[in-house]
Amino acid sequence: MEHRIVGPGPYRATRLWNETVELFRAKMPLRKHRCRFKSYEHCFTATEAVDWLHELLRRSQNFGPEVTRKQTVQLLKKFLKNHVIEDIKGKWGQEDFEDNRHLYRFPPSSPLKPYPKRPPYQKDVIKFPKWNDAPPGTSQENIPVRPLVMNSEMWYKRHSIAIGEVPACRLVHRRQLTEANVEEIWKSMTLSYLQKILGLDSLEEVLDIKLVNSKFIIHNVYSVSKQGVVILDDKSKELPHWVLSAMKCLANWPNCSDLKQPMCLGFEKDVFKTIADYYGHLKEPLLTFHLFDAFVSVLGLLQKEKMAIEAFQICCLLLPPENRRKLQLLMRMMARICLNKEMPPLCDGFGTRTLMVQTFSHCILCSKDEVDLDDLLAARLVTFLMDNYQEILKVPLALQTSIEERVAHLQRVQIKYPGADMDITLSAPSFCRQISPEEFEYQRAYGSQEPLAALLEEVITDAKLSSKEKKKKLKQFQKSYPEVYQERFPTPESEALLFPEKPKAKPQLLMWALKNPFQPFQRTRSFRM
Repeated sequence: MEHRIVGPGPYRATRLWNETVELFRAKMPLRKHRCRFKSYEHCFTATEAVDWLHELLRRSQNFGPEVTRKQTVQLLKKFLKNHVIEDIKGKWGQEDFEDNRHLYRFPPSSPLKPYPKRPPYQKDVIKFPKWNDAPPGTSQENIPVRPLVMNSEMWYKRHSIAIGEVPACRLVHRRQLTEANVEEIWKSMTLSYLQKILGLDSLEEVLDIKLVNSKFIIHNVYSVSKQGVVILDDKSKELPHWVLSAMKCLANWPNCSDLKQPMCLGFEKDVFKTIADYYGHLKEPLLTFHLFDAFVSVLGLLQKEKMAIEAFQICCLLLPPENRRKLQLLMRMMARICLNKEMPPLCDGFGTRTLMVQTFSHCILCSKDEVDLDDLLAARLVTFLMDNYQEILKVPLALQTSIEERVAHLQRVQIKYPGADMDITLSAPSFCRQISPEEFEYQRAYGSQEPLAALLEEVITDAKLSSKEKKKKLKQFQKSYPEVYQERFPTPESEALLFPEKPKAKPQLLMWALKNPFQPFQRTRSFRM
């Protein structure tokens, strides 16, 4: 009973649904059951389905051990509605599934979810000013230019060519970056960094780039308090005072400084219900509808915790500042309540941690369109957020430093030599990230050996090389890359096939020996002195 890991990428929720449906149909035990004096073959009870599917979801790394039995029942209701299963009489289409002894079976075929077709987004090319252009009202001819003479040591160090006079240079005064230019740089580099972490060729299928607001990114980076919480310019978007007071009360329980009156029995449950009602009636989840696919895609990286944290950091920078602030305050409260041993039970049927996840997961992440696994995915994300909220909701310093250095570089005055091109294309710089030893070994083994193997094949199939030259090159290759060579020629026999031995020609008899082959030896007359 294995559930393969569904990694990041577009339509991850749909891929998870199809994977779960296929596994449920293939592995769910079926047997004979009796109901009302009649026997039914190849079926199962509702309770058996809940038991088996609940265990599958809890063991799956796509969902995790936080999945509850109630969530499993909700998923089976959706299975019944989408005709993944049907009752023993063939009825389906309504979510009337309950955890009981009612009999169900699989239809001849269970429909899988089709992948949605989205209109292709047009890639917007970010247009920067031409930095080589002079500011208005100035001319490059009026800039004084003086040839410089370098000594031999400086010349070799700078140019590594013969000693001589440095060619004439000129100062390039770049145009002042406008606010729009800076915003576009922040947006493009942030999205480039996110795309790099997710390992995707494009973000277009997990994110509508046009809806990303660069002002939100800059505000979330710089307008923060000492505790790292976003400070809002528009105070009308703040949390209501009574909600903020209630959250402080539970976060600091039982030391509630805002309370001036004695607390009655069950007071903490009423305060918690007040907070849950406020967040439950938000018009849009805190992570917004248009970022749903991006956050679900990042869930595919949870097995690589460090990469997942970096990706969540970037995604949370894209949030509107008021949403980011509400999320920060909510996660801090939830984490403190779970760690507070003095907090009385807030619900009789659930533990505190499970209650937090089940209560607030829907107001943090959900889809605008109906997604059958959104409850499970939201619970998985909120669980990870609670465990790592301090890191995830921090500003990624590496990204901030890279962008600030990029902006500073574009604002500097440059020295240009004839023939040197500066900033012809302003592409966003690439980013480096630390990888695990396992990833390094995999990239070393497969990333570098494939080009080398192709090079070896070119040498082998090159008809222009003589056998002698080919043997010489192959010997050099074998000495430099023995592993690649051994994989291509595992045995001496396979190597010998490349250079088959030519049949040896029989030695020809001398012509003088064939003229008189049986002529007897004749003595020559010798003269003795």
